[in-house]
Order: sequence, then structure tokens, then C-alpha cells
Amino acid sequence: MKKSFLNADTPFITEMVQVKTASLAEYKIRNAVADGVTAIGLQMGALDRQYRTEETLSAIFASAENKPIYLTNYRGAVNAGMSDDELMDGLLFGLKCGATLVDVMGDAFAPSPEELATDGKAIAKQMRFIDKIHKKGGEVLMSSHVHEFRPPERVLEIALEHERRGADVVKIVTGANTQEEELKNLEICHLLKDELKVPFLFLSGGKYNQLHRTIGPALGVCMWLCFREYDETTYPGPPLLSNVLKIKQGLKL
Repeated sequence: MKKSFLNADTPFITEMVQVKTASLAEYKIRNAVADGVTAIGLQMGALDRQYRTEETLSAIFASAENKPIYLTNYRGAVNAGMSDDELMDGLLFGLKCGATLVDVMGDAFAPSPEELATDGKAIAKQMRFIDKIHKKGGEVLMSSHVHEFRPPERVLEIALEHERRGADVVKIVTGANTQEEELKNLEICHLLKDELKVPFLFLSGGKYNQLHRTIGPALGVCMWLCFREYDETTYPGPPLLSNVLKIKQGLKL
């Protein structure tokens, strides 16, 4: 039975995979598993649509060798032009194919700058969708990619709203473009740990994101997002797997 993302004894080390072909996804996953990741994150929005069949997606997930799968299906990239209803249906399909934790955008059905819907009908629709995922045995992460620094009270407000809507895991990505913002984000980790009843994935983007992304799990963040290697399919921010393994050992997590 595949391990859950919930109630883990130690933070997950999650390899993020965002590639166009099924074969490349499998290669990256198998290499990362061999090198020590404990979970896989697949960004389905990068995968060409011809590979989004039950047979192919199931094979991709099977290559993770029973590691839990975190699945996103964001707007843009290969998903350009798709409606939010179609994107959410893609998450249901991914769950059927073997995904464990699916990423419901905080502004699903009502796009907003902070990725947190405020429209009552959209929120109710999100909550019904989350309930549907739960009834099918899935776990739900709700995400808000703010990409700009927010003070502690606002981050907590967003996190509590995710929790209220039924998320099993809270994900918020803000920004840190000064050292002061970076240090404040580390303090916010403590706040979220004290105030939330569910696991959280709080990350920084911006110039000063590395410290937060590398030691965050020592402060309560539920997983590292990392890359086994940097190449044309990756992006700045997540640390290398080899470094995360050393950090985890040093922190004794």
C-alpha cells in the first residue's frame, strides 16, 4: 500500500518532475528513487496531452515504486486554454491512475491575484470537489502561489482558509527579495506550525529563497521540493536532491 502524505514521521523529500514525454518522466522518477527521494511530484500541466491516458499515466506512477505521488495540474503550459473544470477533472483522473495527493488551486473556478478565491459560489464548488476527492480515497493539498512577500497575519489567514475549505495539506508560496523578508518567512514557519491542524508546505520565491527552501522542514514544513539535477526542464529555487539528503542527515530529521 502506498504511503500517505499525512501523519508522516519525517519530512518527505519530493522530486518535482515537469517534462513533456512519458519516457522522460519515467527516467527522471526512476533515477530519483534510486538516489533516495521518498516521494514524487508530477506537474501534469507540462506533460503532452497524448500521454495523459490511463495506461501511460499509471505506468509513470508505477515507476515511483510505491512512493507517494503529489500531482499538480495548473493553468498554462500544455494546459493553456483548458478550463478550471477540465483541470480539476484531470486531478480526478490522476487519482484514478495512482496519484496520492492532488493540488487544488486556491482560486480554482475563480482566478485571483493571490490564488485564493473570494467568490462564495467558487468556494462552495471547491469544497464539494475536495469532498469528492476524499470520498475517492485521495488526499488534497490546496495551493496559493502569491509570489510576493506577505506579513505573518496574511499568510496565516490564507493557510487557515485552506484548512477551512477541507485541505489536508496547505501550500503557500510567497516571496523573499530581502534578507529581512527571508528571516520573517522562517518565523512564519513557526507560526503555521503552532496554529494549523494540518501539514503545511510554505515556500519562498525571489532572491532570498534558498535558506527557507533548505531548512524549512526543520521548522515544520512537511516536505522538501527538489531536483535530482538541473536541466532545461527545471527552474530556479528548489535545491538539489544530493544537497537535501545531506541537510536532512545533518538536521537529524
